[in-house]
Amino acid sequence: MKNILVVGLGAVGTVFATFLKESKHNVYGLVKDYHLEFVKDNTLHVEGIWGNHKAKLDLITSGIEDLKDIDFDLIIVAVKSFDTEETIKKILPLIKPKTKILLTQNGYGNYETASKYIDKSKILLGRVIFGSKLIEPFHAYITVNADDVRIGQPENLLEDKEVLNVVCTIKHAGIPASFSKDVYKVLWDKILYNCALNPLGALLECSYGMLKENKETKEIMDLIIDEIFQVAKLNNIRLNFDNPEDYKKLFYEKLIPPTKDHFPSMYYDLKSGKRTEIDALNGAIVKLGENVGYLPRVNFTITNLIKFREKKLIKS
Repeated sequence: MKNILVVGLGAVGTVFATFLKESKHNVYGLVKDYHLEFVKDNTLHVEGIWGNHKAKLDLITSGIEDLKDIDFDLIIVAVKSFDTEETIKKILPLIKPKTKILLTQNGYGNYETASKYIDKSKILLGRVIFGSKLIEPFHAYITVNADDVRIGQPENLLEDKEVLNVVCTIKHAGIPASFSKDVYKVLWDKILYNCALNPLGALLECSYGMLKENKETKEIMDLIIDEIFQVAKLNNIRLNFDNPEDYKKLFYEKLIPPTKDHFPSMYYDLKSGKRTEIDALNGAIVKLGENVGYLPRVNFTITNLIKFREKKLIKS
């Protein structure tokens, strides 16, 4: 793939853009206006468990006018989930017949939103489960990697070789990646993981491991997971697990231990006075439940607590 655009150069977008540029692709960055003041010679930095990396992008801009004449093979969308719709509408003029869109955001609803504006056969989902935080604008630090970036077309509307082309591009750049025929199920694995851990870690200001080791927080996480399984069942959403107990066993024994020292991005969002992605996580579970006449009360409570903290911190 020759030309790649990364939309949103936050903690995740910076990693993708840096590694892909190091791999000799033409890489461009699209950011919000107020981020441009922090751009230094179009250069990005990544540190952490994958080593030290530095790359100068071909261009970082906030407007699409500078990008309209470029035939992008791949556009990676790495904005926060609440910016997905605005972002998709903005990049529509940049999407050419052969362009593929890779959505890398957290939570539920990004594919559904994007497919309102873009042919579904052009959209790929990427389940990202490496932990990254910004040290400063355009400078990311990778803290942990729990699994490959799993990439696929949710409804299998693309030939495998087209998806594998994207997978190989990212993998050859040095980011662990693999193809998934059931990427929607894989994404729901992460939704379960994030809904159980992120808001509690943010509210209580503690790591994933601390949540697991505490009886009270473990009981709350169990209830969050139980409700998500019920919501999925009522909405005919197929998960990778037959029942919540099977998932909990994996969650506590295999998933949390490698990330036990990790703090959720939601924690850093609140500390920085930023809006969180709660609406695409526990908030989305609440909406999906309400749509079928079921109120998932623990997820509802967690969502409202995060929203209260958001309002309080953003105002201050």
